Amino acid sequence: MRPSTTTRTAAVSAALAGTLALAACGATNEARTGAAGGSSTQLSGDLTGAGSSAQQAAMSGWQAGFQAVQPAVTVDYDPVGSGGGREQFLAGGTDFAGSDAALTEEELTGAAARCGDAGVFELPNYISAIAVVYNLDGVQDLKLSPATLAGIFSGAVTTWNDPAIARNNPGTSLPDTAITPVHRGDRSGTTKNFTDYLAEAAPQAWTAGAVEEWPTSGEAANGTSGVIAAVSGGAGTIGYADESQAGDLGVARIGVGSEYVAPSAPAAAAVVANSERVAGRGEHDLAVDVNRTTTSADEYPLVLVSYHIGCVSYDDPETADLVRAFEGYVISEEGQQAAAAAAGSSPISADLRTRAEAVVGAITAAG
Repeated sequence: MRPSTTTRTAAVSAALAGTLALAACGATNEARTGAAGGSSTQLSGDLTGAGSSAQQAAMSGWQAGFQAVQPAVTVDYDPVGSGGGREQFLAGGTDFAGSDAALTEEELTGAAARCGDAGVFELPNYISAIAVVYNLDGVQDLKLSPATLAGIFSGAVTTWNDPAIARNNPGTSLPDTAITPVHRGDRSGTTKNFTDYLAEAAPQAWTAGAVEEWPTSGEAANGTSGVIAAVSGGAGTIGYADESQAGDLGVARIGVGSEYVAPSAPAAAAVVANSERVAGRGEHDLAVDVNRTTTSADEYPLVLVSYHIGCVSYDDPETADLVRAFEGYVISEEGQQAAAAAAGSSPISADLRTRAEAVVGAITAAG
């Protein structure tokens, strides 16, 4: 059984409080010295972002930690979903976007119009496992191969005692309950990552590709919280969501090579560390091409890499200063610890932080 929601919430709150205290202290020192992640100047103003609901818990940690360093700065974030966040940013409605998917080629064209010749940055600052959550009485330990998981969400596998599920779970008593797959009803970067995994790991069973808008049947729910609520409120339900939001729901282990691997922060970090950067992007674009077909049991390939997206050059010098300072905090060790405490995410690697610091250092005002 997973720990109770009350226990998990209390533990996360205590960890977050401790981490934010350390973050505030460390970041304050950085503010005095001008080191990466801080600013030697006290800033003021408002910074606006919108996007990924999966980032919402981490964002609360970042907002609190950054305000300890820059108390006169307000960072507002609207968790409208990744697609909505990118749309608002590209239209000029926000200063940055949070997105669980990198910009598409078409969106890169829009980013060029928004940001000018200096281009756009994409910083992978939030790494988290996507959990396959389920609500099925009597089944405490569920294992699913990539092909079986794809079959469930494509509609080919419709009952819990289907032979495909039984083969993955020998010795487990499976009921003949109908399966109700729950998917995101809004445009979602979590959906993009989930379907990208299915398309890469089980291409014969999942032929719809990597998409942000759900392409098949099933029960729809908006936002991460909506999926969790729908799975929790049903019987025989199954869905996908950021692992930090799983609560008391069952969480399946997925097939990786010859093993079945549960989602975890270390395993999520490991697969990203061993993945390549997306080819053909600008020098300030650190989008990651996740290795979904790893066979290492130390890695969990059903992972979400979430980004902050913004302009390398802003027309307003104050906005440039605020974005540079905030993103510097987000990628710092203190900022990553705050996110891990608030959301159970995986801190970025030292190598990725070094590359991200170079990007943050390039953020400036148009001259």
